[in-house]
Amino acid sequence: MKILLVYPQYPDTFWSFRYALKFISKKASFPPLGLLTVAAMLPEEWEKKLVDMNVSQLNDEDIRWADYVFISAMVVQSQSAREVIKRCQHLGTRTVAGGPLFTTGHREFREVDHLVLGEAEVTLPQFIKDVAKGSPRRIYLSKARPDIWVTPVPQWSLINQKQYSSMSLQYSRGCPFNCEFCDIIILNGNRPRTKSREQVIAELEALYRSGWRSGVFIVDDNFIGNKKKLKEEILPAAIAWQKSKKYPFALSTEASINLADDEPLMQMMVEAGFNRVFIGIETPNEESLVECNKWQNRNRDLVASVRKIQNQGLEVQGGFIVGFDSDPLSIFRRQIDFIQKSGIVTAMVGLLNAPPGTRLYHRLKKENRLLKAFTGDNNDLSLNFIPKMNHTTLINGYKHILDTIYSPKQYYERVKAFLREYRPKIRKRGQLRSYQLAAFLKSIWILGFKERGRKYYWRLFLLTLMKYPRKLPISISLSVYGYHCRKVVEKYISTPIEKSLASRIIKGADSRRTV
Repeated sequence: MKILLVYPQYPDTFWSFRYALKFISKKASFPPLGLLTVAAMLPEEWEKKLVDMNVSQLNDEDIRWADYVFISAMVVQSQSAREVIKRCQHLGTRTVAGGPLFTTGHREFREVDHLVLGEAEVTLPQFIKDVAKGSPRRIYLSKARPDIWVTPVPQWSLINQKQYSSMSLQYSRGCPFNCEFCDIIILNGNRPRTKSREQVIAELEALYRSGWRSGVFIVDDNFIGNKKKLKEEILPAAIAWQKSKKYPFALSTEASINLADDEPLMQMMVEAGFNRVFIGIETPNEESLVECNKWQNRNRDLVASVRKIQNQGLEVQGGFIVGFDSDPLSIFRRQIDFIQKSGIVTAMVGLLNAPPGTRLYHRLKKENRLLKAFTGDNNDLSLNFIPKMNHTTLINGYKHILDTIYSPKQYYERVKAFLREYRPKIRKRGQLRSYQLAAFLKSIWILGFKERGRKYYWRLFLLTLMKYPRKLPISISLSVYGYHCRKVVEKYISTPIEKSLASRIIKGADSRRTV
């Protein structure tokens, strides 16, 4: 049996980091971990190839070679996935689809030959068994939440690791929280299921043996969902392993803001090699947090929480949302002020959308406010529901946020604010690699001589050299991220912001909601 595993292309968004990756000559941020794990679940005697369309082209010859084309995708990859399916149909190769896009929206993909939905540990063995019999069904679906200690080490040999800026590892699935707009509990449940420490170490070892010596992203829904196991088993094992190998991996992950309440946990994470964490801040507006059931963010000084985490040596990347029913008109200025004050340099601001199956989706459907299918891209100025706020006001306000926080002056000021609070644990650096030196020189040329706002770059550069010389690498990296975000913003705000509205937003004088 010949299996071609295909990962569709991502559109150009903040999350793609496409313009930043060019500085280090990489094609994509992360490999398709789901497909690599699925490949390891398939029979060893089956031939396997993997094409990640974010790093290489999908050729007709590859499709013709295969008996089955396996496709996995996120919702944001929907357009590319449809194109792949269409090509497979035209060339007469059968398709097998799974992953978040198909699990939540399989009714929209009638042209797919076989749908293996839910978690692969449950449904994929049934499909393999039926293929062996010569009678595979069209749909395999289960809502079971399997223990993931049965999940194998991903088949890393199927990719060229040099094309990626970071590798990935999944330790747990599920999140204990139930935010109204989030589909995590639909896909993975609200009880965090974890791998054993032996599994985690085995996956780290596999990456190490493959020659990888850079970043590893722990792709959990919420890394701290089971704090007890982290403290007692996983982190002690990771600390010991990293020390024994002289810290070959810089680790990053996603967590909730209550991480700030547990200083020993943060210290253990840093000791294990973590240096970055993504946190869903969403909004500084308390009423909007109540509306979306983000109770873990309520009744706290969010800026102080962010600074606590940064003080421990963890860079905070933040997710923000505008478009809640409870958002006042002043939300645009408040989001800008919060982001600037917090020193969250990589601030991913998006418009609220309602993914299928979420509590938000069902509420809006009941209120007859749904408009169209969910695109998965909350930056594309396209909402799939009717907002309470005037639509034009919301879009213009959103554009104003992006235009402000990623303009050179405000962006570099935010980097300075971050450097003041950031207390990294400095370890002995490994050998400087050629692509890193090339990236450094390229950043000086593009950001220091070619880009508008270069005077702010040089001010940051000189300040870092004089006051924070050991933080220069992260200062340069954040400067490059800013370049990427400005490139993306150019696309999103290509239409002008209404001047009268922009003036009102800047003054922040009117806090009333428009309906």
